[in-house]
Amino acid sequence: MLRVVSSRLDRARARSDPSIVAEKDPDSFDQVLVELRALVERLEGGSLSLEQSLAAFEEGVRLSRKGASMLDAAEHRVEVLLRDEQGERAVPLPKHDPGG
Repeated sequence: MLRVVSSRLDRARARSDPSIVAEKDPDSFDQVLVELRALVERLEGGSLSLEQSLAAFEEGVRLSRKGASMLDAAEHRVEVLLRDEQGERAVPLPKHDPGG
């Protein structure tokens, strides 16, 4: 029973640690990247407890999803801007080649 209470307290501390969880949602993609990089550095530093590491990982996943959503929205805006009056793509975009 004591371990369960202690574990819950550790999780609460990790979630409330302002250095792990952002106080407010980042407004820009650049802010998302800055926060992700800071989280990676803290995780790689090895000084976090297991619960703090999990909280940092959860925050990283949340930030990563937010960043991906921002990129999707930017891509959609570009697609709209490249359409002509008939809704057809006026300027072809080069295909992305992940292999190089």
